[in-house]
Amino acid sequence: MANDIKQEMERIWTKTCGSWENCNEENIQSFLSQCLEKSIDPQYCMSWVEQHSNQIFNWSAISKVSLNWVNEHTSTGSPINIHEI
Repeated sequence: MANDIKQEMERIWTKTCGSWENCNEENIQSFLSQCLEKSIDPQYCMSWVEQHSNQIFNWSAISKVSLNWVNEHTSTGSPINIHEI
């Protein structure tokens, strides 16, 4: 199961960002949005991306955009389940 989630996340990454070097402030938000649409926790996704931060140009700006996105789209940065609303 976890491996399936990781494979789906990697597929989304390839579709939205393409490579670590190609990651930017716009496509990282698309990546997080598509992960959320597939019910993959955006915080989990960002943790995975962060493991490769040394390969991402302008990581500090991308990290800040990502953190803001997570805070805006999840309940105080925590995973949410829309069925609980």
